[in-house]
Amino acid sequence: MDKRTKGIVAVGVLVIVAMIAIIVGVVAKKAGSMTGGEDDWSTSKSDMTLDELYNKVDVSNATPVKGTVTLDTPDLYEELPDIDKYPLAVQGNGDIDVEIFTSGEKAGSDNDSWLIDVAGKFNSSDVKTSGGKSVSMSVRSVPSGTAADYIISGKYLPDLYTPSNTLFGEYAISNNGNLELYTDRLVGNTAGILVKKDSGYTTADEVIKAVQDNKITMGYTNPQTSATGLNLLLTLLQGGEENFTKFNENIPYVAYTTQQMRDSASNGTLDAMLSEYQAYINDKNLTSMYDFIAFGVRHDNPAYLCNKAGKTDAELEAVDLVVKYCKSDDMQKIATKKGFNANDDYKSSDEFSGALVTQGLKTYKKTKDNGRDIIAVFVADCSGSMDGDPMNQLKNSLTNGAQYINDNNYVGLVSYSSSVTIEVPIAQFDLNQRSYFQGAVNNLIASGGTASYDAVVTAMKMITEAKEQHPDAKCMLFLLSDGYANIGFSMDEITSALRTSNIPVYTIGYGGDADTGELAKLSGINEAASINADSDDIIYKIKSLFNSQL
Repeated sequence: MDKRTKGIVAVGVLVIVAMIAIIVGVVAKKAGSMTGGEDDWSTSKSDMTLDELYNKVDVSNATPVKGTVTLDTPDLYEELPDIDKYPLAVQGNGDIDVEIFTSGEKAGSDNDSWLIDVAGKFNSSDVKTSGGKSVSMSVRSVPSGTAADYIISGKYLPDLYTPSNTLFGEYAISNNGNLELYTDRLVGNTAGILVKKDSGYTTADEVIKAVQDNKITMGYTNPQTSATGLNLLLTLLQGGEENFTKFNENIPYVAYTTQQMRDSASNGTLDAMLSEYQAYINDKNLTSMYDFIAFGVRHDNPAYLCNKAGKTDAELEAVDLVVKYCKSDDMQKIATKKGFNANDDYKSSDEFSGALVTQGLKTYKKTKDNGRDIIAVFVADCSGSMDGDPMNQLKNSLTNGAQYINDNNYVGLVSYSSSVTIEVPIAQFDLNQRSYFQGAVNNLIASGGTASYDAVVTAMKMITEAKEQHPDAKCMLFLLSDGYANIGFSMDEITSALRTSNIPVYTIGYGGDADTGELAKLSGINEAASINADSDDIIYKIKSLFNSQL
């Protein structure tokens, strides 16, 4: 081979190598984009506007098909999951076992484990009735509002029910729950508004007025599930319905759980929030950032006796032994070390009957949006990874959840796999729209790839266009998915446009392998809730979410 030939070959090799390098580089940059990697390609995309993003999405429009809509009132008994969804934190094995439903601050870990500690000590103490039967304690952690629903429906009755305060207990009694107040206090606590240090506010009324005047940003927990949120609702309604609506119109965030609210606090996005004192004093982050102002009824963790008429004298004696043990000096000392039994000088400002609680919750459902229109788009993951049980769950939850959407709202539906389909354009959720919505849900099929963020962009575009017709509307997006994306835009690429839109994305994760971290991150961009679903409790969770938001 002469020098000229060798030179040509060498140049050719260099060209091929260069082409391979370019191809590899492009692929690597695209892969980096899908995984959230930092590079020039991803960075340039992250600055795109919503219109620019939408113009790059593969979108089609389905032909609407009507489905049959049920107008029956949902059955609370059927909505509730089997009680095993809330496993026993402590299981007793005595001749007579006293099972207790308790709120989470008494049956968690570390400083939230008081009742678990009590049950452990009780079960090792060889307690017997006067007739010689051994007595044990079982503890089951169930949110106060959910526990009330179990009791009202009769689907499952514990022996004792100890919510954070009396509100859900009295609500259950007022709605034919089979229970009665046994003791007004197992362990002391108070509800409070946390307000940033050096704010100058020293009373709950001052903080409420500041929110009403739009001087500070505050969040609260869903009063339909949270005893603290319910306490605030009823406190506000004492000043009349207008007092609540004026307060609520300046609230950007209603948390699904207390933990979600704490996460928001850690981000520094809230000037004020709700908490119980026991949780506050045990959280160094909260105590460093916020002052505690007690309000409303005390959270003294009352105990309610369930199904008294169905219990024998020995069983009633066993209940009494358990309650007295919880209230003993030694058990109260343990509670005090965990942050309970403080602020005993604080007295409840008002007391509320079950009828007032029931009316308060009805008022909340009616007035929480202050007469504003709501625009919502549901985004359904129909990729291959959703095949089988996750898809069945998704379709069932949309079918049943739709019953809790008010008919004055504006609703649309988007599905996606490798591409995006607008199944139902946004329209008022009247009977006609409900029928189109149900028809689309019935026809959802799982297959193909997962263009999650392309679908979110599409829904954002639909919502912003609808808002032009309803400029005062409250907007929200619901993503129902297993959380994985492998086609199209990444989360990083749409984050800027999503923040600019200020549309909260509520995420509902399906399947045991759902990427809940990714979904929670997406919801966190504009302070929305993220919940995990399974076949047992999705309907009940959807109901709670929709009742608070729609």
